[in-house]
Amino acid sequence: MDDAETTTCLNGAKRQHVDRSSAQRKSSLRLWFKFLLLFCLGAFVLCYTLPGSVTSQWVSDSFQKHYERIFSRIHQNISHPPYKHYKDDETTRGKIPETTPGKTQLTTPGIIQETTPGIIQETTAPKTTLPTEARTGIQFHQAYPRNYHFIMDNTEVCNTRKPFLVLMVPVAPNNVAARDAIRQTWGSSSLVQGKVVLTLFLLGLPSGADFQQQQEKVRQENQQHHDLIQSDFMDTYLNLTIKTMVIMDWLATRCPTAAYAMKIDSDMFLNIDNLMVMLQKPGIPKTKYLTGYVMWNIPVIRSMDSKWYVSEELYPDPQYPTYTLGMGYVFSNDLPQKFVEVSTSITPFNIEDAYIGMCMKKLGFPVTPPPDPGQFRTYNIMYNRCEYSKIITYILGSSEELVRYWTDLKKPGPPC
Repeated sequence: MDDAETTTCLNGAKRQHVDRSSAQRKSSLRLWFKFLLLFCLGAFVLCYTLPGSVTSQWVSDSFQKHYERIFSRIHQNISHPPYKHYKDDETTRGKIPETTPGKTQLTTPGIIQETTPGIIQETTAPKTTLPTEARTGIQFHQAYPRNYHFIMDNTEVCNTRKPFLVLMVPVAPNNVAARDAIRQTWGSSSLVQGKVVLTLFLLGLPSGADFQQQQEKVRQENQQHHDLIQSDFMDTYLNLTIKTMVIMDWLATRCPTAAYAMKIDSDMFLNIDNLMVMLQKPGIPKTKYLTGYVMWNIPVIRSMDSKWYVSEELYPDPQYPTYTLGMGYVFSNDLPQKFVEVSTSITPFNIEDAYIGMCMKKLGFPVTPPPDPGQFRTYNIMYNRCEYSKIITYILGSSEELVRYWTDLKKPGPPC
């Protein structure tokens, strides 16, 4: 209500009440202004009276949190700018730059390298160096996996026992519940039907103010289970293509002797016995083989409001090539090296499974439907023991469901 309305509509008593309230508000504002001045003065004096080391640490921590917030916001923005192409620089990607311990070094887009001793730098693998062709000035895009470094590794797992199948599970660093559920269920056995099976989890870097605490928890978890692999890209939804290509690079460089591999999401039910039966059927290719839930003639989503938006600049065609749904696809282990090589000539976009389909198209290899396409399922309304005994994959709603369904499926007695 303005002054004119007050004059004409209110009686004398009401006018006095309004004037009193206005005076009280002005008085409150003056008090808050004085308090703010005193607070700023106190903070200024405190900075000069604290020991230098304390002030320096406070500034360092503030800058680290600032950069983490920036990177988090960049990668959460759905209208993601196009991936930029840049020359390889051995000083920033072939080795970890020397820097003051405790500070965050920003080098490659999408990378944060934490140099606190005993957290990020600790690894069981030798330092990663770029291949010769990467040091000669060749152009790389942001999703090229050898732009990144394995900062936590378990290189010995494929040397101790030659695996028939490697299950690679991309998972967020803080999703311990999903990893524990998998360790209790389809990832619990290293020997299935007489064949060696490995289950490994691929992580990027956590974001947030508790970066160092999350990293320490990941390190301790790996010391206990020896099944975590971590690379120095930011672990975000829009970086799933990077994450998938890093998986391919690990398989190509750390585990080339495996016969098959599977990229499978952490929210999946996997009937590992049925998968092993499928892979040992006569006629299943041993090379150039990719199978799963096959997607044909899928249109590219151009709406910027969609989670799956891809711009024409990143992917100009109106439809994706044939690909396998990213929930879980199986491939012969000769393909990872080929994917890494051919990816240098394919502009990356943020739909990771369609990007693998693009790699297959560029290589000239067909995507093969499974012998029984009905075994690769997406969602199921309710659990049925008989049905789960026949399928290979299902998408679940929670880690608790995975443990509950698995326990029921494995109980004594025929499932049907």
